[in-house]
Amino acid sequence: MRASRLVSLLLLLQNRGRMTAQELAATLEVSIRTVYRDVDALSASGVPVYAERGPAGGYRLLDGYRTRLTGMTAEEAEALFLVGVPGPAGELGLGSVLAAAELKLRAALPAELADRGGRIRQRFHLDAPTWFREPEPTPHLAALAHAVWSDRQVRVRYRRWRTPREVERTLAPLGLVLKAGRWYLVATVDGQARTYRVGAILELTVLDEPADRPDGFDLARCWQEHADRYEQGVYRAEARVRMTVSALESMPHVFPPAMSRAARAAAGEPDADGWLLTTVPIESVRHGHTELLKLGAEVEVLAPAELRERFTATARRLAALYPAGGG
Repeated sequence: MRASRLVSLLLLLQNRGRMTAQELAATLEVSIRTVYRDVDALSASGVPVYAERGPAGGYRLLDGYRTRLTGMTAEEAEALFLVGVPGPAGELGLGSVLAAAELKLRAALPAELADRGGRIRQRFHLDAPTWFREPEPTPHLAALAHAVWSDRQVRVRYRRWRTPREVERTLAPLGLVLKAGRWYLVATVDGQARTYRVGAILELTVLDEPADRPDGFDLARCWQEHADRYEQGVYRAEARVRMTVSALESMPHVFPPAMSRAARAAAGEPDADGWLLTTVPIESVRHGHTELLKLGAEVEVLAPAELRERFTATARRLAALYPAGGG
């Protein structure tokens, strides 16, 4: 365990330059006293690590020193080959780069680790898109990725769901996120971080103006906060329903996760006939009608009245299409 930590400490100093004992302790999740001991151990083993005093001080390696030691375990080598995602990398214009990096990694690794890495690529595959959805064309993705990487602003013509349907915006890109097979751009406009579906961008121009990144910006945290707000804000109404136990159990397979989770959490005890009461979050009456129809005759809408009336009208039309006796 300590040997692995010493390698991590060495690579941290090699990749980041000067780091304080507090920074090293926080990154390695150890005490500052442990950092002191580890630095002494590295120095005793011949690694040219030294301390700089003063407010801007810290530990650093002698200029020009680099180690070829990776300390890579078999599991780490396997994980590196697992993270390669050829489809998304190709969409970003990095397919050939990823392939070249994998070849170099194979060449640099001992034969045993290279073989283990190759085996995992033959046994595990990541298919990002969801079922029953065609890939979304993203002709501007590669140019957008370049703008993100080079911190350049972009001007876009964007199609959205509300009127006016097409708008123009000047954005400061912060990052790209692949979610369920669709690419999203996180960018600031008027100082606010917002999210845009890349497939809805109709035109894109990369500008010469720099895109300023907020201090301490964390793309993963920003995306998670956006996803939480979206999930909480999109369901603005509720439907009180009566459904069978089998319908409730099938909800995770046919409903969005937030709807399924809430319905299962609110479900009461089933009666003798296997029916129970629960509450399902919905975006609107129209949305609730579309979603709950998936459960067929195993759900009865009790409220709101407008939604129940829609189901009544649908049932009557279906009865007219399929009269008793098949006539």
